[in-house]
Amino acid sequence: MLTNPLVSTQWLQDHLHDTNLRIVDIRGHVLPASQPTPHYFNHQDDYEKSHIPGAVFIDWVNEITDPADPRHAQIAKSERYAEVMSRNGIDENTFVVAYDDASGMFAARLWWSLNYYGHEKVVVLDGGWNKWIAEERPVTADIPNIYRKTFVTHPDRSLYRNADDVLAKLNTSTKLMDVRTPEEFRGDYARASRTGHIPGAVNQPRTVLINPDGTILAPDQLRAKLGAIGINQDTPEVIVYCNGGVSASYGLLALQVAGFNNGAVYDGSWKDWGNDNSKPLER
Repeated sequence: MLTNPLVSTQWLQDHLHDTNLRIVDIRGHVLPASQPTPHYFNHQDDYEKSHIPGAVFIDWVNEITDPADPRHAQIAKSERYAEVMSRNGIDENTFVVAYDDASGMFAARLWWSLNYYGHEKVVVLDGGWNKWIAEERPVTADIPNIYRKTFVTHPDRSLYRNADDVLAKLNTSTKLMDVRTPEEFRGDYARASRTGHIPGAVNQPRTVLINPDGTILAPDQLRAKLGAIGINQDTPEVIVYCNGGVSASYGLLALQVAGFNNGAVYDGSWKDWGNDNSKPLER
């Protein structure tokens, strides 16, 4: 992964016409777990009305997920993922900038998934669409003509964890960072049949890692937040989870911005663990 996984709005405006740049609009939203389903939505209609010049739209709900997986948000298998990137003109030489309107949550998902599939030339637009608009930067409704390229996946298992991986790390020096809400962590409600959290996990809600303008906290602020829950440079491994892996990707982004390269995403997250009666839990 790139040492700095972020770019500023000014950087992007200065580089809009760079060769081999691909801007990806991945706007959307998620309803709270306490509300009725469906919970997941893309904002393609908003993209078609207005977006950053040159941006393509990728649907986080349907395109980069595995339709055969009942947990729904799980990352797409290699062939499906490669097809989405290829038709959007992304190959090994493409520098990808991802943005959303959700304080980086979906952009971080694309950032993690590209890194997982071996493409490290990807960053998140810090502050995303909301900051871009607030600063009155250029927008357009024009849909760009994209030439297909060939994206080849090279999965990096070091960035991915499954339930068996997590189970094997319980009661070890590995830290489990749960970025769901405090209410979900306590077990007030959940997106799974069971409520609570993975034994030994610490709660670090994603929302407290974000500034009011939607940018991520500064590295020293992130290190302070993480240090308060026992995560630092000496922590051998941090496994981040949420409900379905999306907010967890932002947690991994925060670790990276803080300067920690010891993180991985439990992609199944609580939808996986909380629906498996054989797995232990705490409330």
